[in-house]
Amino acid sequence: MAASNVIKQSNGPVPFSDRLLGGRALDLDVWSIYNALALPPDTVNLGQGYMNFPPPQWVKEAADEAIASTVGNHYSHPKGRIRLRKAISDYYSDQFTNLGRKLDPETEILVTSGANMGMYSVWGAFLDPGDEVILFEPYFDQYLASITFNAGTPVFVPLHPPAGHTASHGPSAASEWTISIPELKAAITPRTKMIIVNTPHNPVGKVFTRRELEQIADVAKEHNLLVMSDEVYDCLTFDGAEHVRIATLPGMWERTVTVGSAGKSFAATGWRIGWLIGPPTIIAPTLAVTTRTVFCTNSPLQEAAAAGLEGAPKRHYFETQRKEYEERLAVLMKVFDKLGMSYVIPQGSYFILLDISDVEWPEDYPFPATITGRGKDFMFCWFVAQEIGVSAIPVSEFYCKEHQHIGEKFARFAFCKDIATLEHAGERLQKLKQYLKPKAANGANGATH
Repeated sequence: MAASNVIKQSNGPVPFSDRLLGGRALDLDVWSIYNALALPPDTVNLGQGYMNFPPPQWVKEAADEAIASTVGNHYSHPKGRIRLRKAISDYYSDQFTNLGRKLDPETEILVTSGANMGMYSVWGAFLDPGDEVILFEPYFDQYLASITFNAGTPVFVPLHPPAGHTASHGPSAASEWTISIPELKAAITPRTKMIIVNTPHNPVGKVFTRRELEQIADVAKEHNLLVMSDEVYDCLTFDGAEHVRIATLPGMWERTVTVGSAGKSFAATGWRIGWLIGPPTIIAPTLAVTTRTVFCTNSPLQEAAAAGLEGAPKRHYFETQRKEYEERLAVLMKVFDKLGMSYVIPQGSYFILLDISDVEWPEDYPFPATITGRGKDFMFCWFVAQEIGVSAIPVSEFYCKEHQHIGEKFARFAFCKDIATLEHAGERLQKLKQYLKPKAANGANGATH
């Protein structure tokens, strides 16, 4: 899409901010291409990561109670409702063992209008024009535009899939995607301000090891960098994977802000309740930004999120939820195994990457103009949505142009759906067999489209 920073009016052009010219802000984004309006009406949506089941009953009841009250529907303190801040402190303090005390609800916790707004506010508080922020690719796409909107410059360091692994080798593990510390160090300049860590990772499903986080922490301390640790999937780890909080490593609390999400924790992504945990030196400036943008987060659903955290331990909610998600993941793994296709087994989050290298479609298939010039994964996702009736998300969207070839061989499927929906999608996906290259023809070069 050709960018222009004027809006044409009858009496002359009106310029808008040059910031919109960066971060792909004016490009047609992947969600618009693959949203429900662009897909057949009966498409099974495994693209966007939202649940098709409700929050737990006791959390919904708390929302109803708050809405029925008077106080629960009025302005909250910009820091967040005190009940929720105390609930966050009670639930998470033991996970920040390096502090040896409880998190301070007044100075170390900030409730935000979703995790996105929280991260945006941190960048608004700390980025000066030209400050550089390091993103590990593939990155959550909202990072890019939000950084550039706040005058920052994204710098990209890719995660590397297992070397030499091809579609014919069968499934691989998300743990095999690795960071290169020499590449990270080479990306540091005098303008570097921050490193973003996302664990459990969207879309790979990788849970960063303690050793990997220690190496990142050493780089951050050496160069006096901030770290934003996006941990919104902290409650969704599988097969015993250990979720380590980088803020708990030596010397990291004072330079780290940890991001959390009620939407991911309680199947309520549309509630837009998130939170930040960090030292007062990070929380206070960020509060100044949130106060002067959204002012406060919606009140009744903060009460519901508080009830969720208060009730989760005695109900063993997160342990049960993990088992349920492992069952959902197993459905899609069985589907891909039956197809004989390779995929990346996640350690966390609710996404799984399918290796699409061996899929072929008619050379003359009529792709829309929005797909023209994009990677093979864009064509795969469009083709599968239209012809198979299941939507997914192309992974190259989460890379800079120089590294898009890494993500181009994968499509992301969300398994945050009920079992019946996943099984229905699985039945449809079996139609992919007719579009797979014969095994004898498989080679290292992949598809030719």
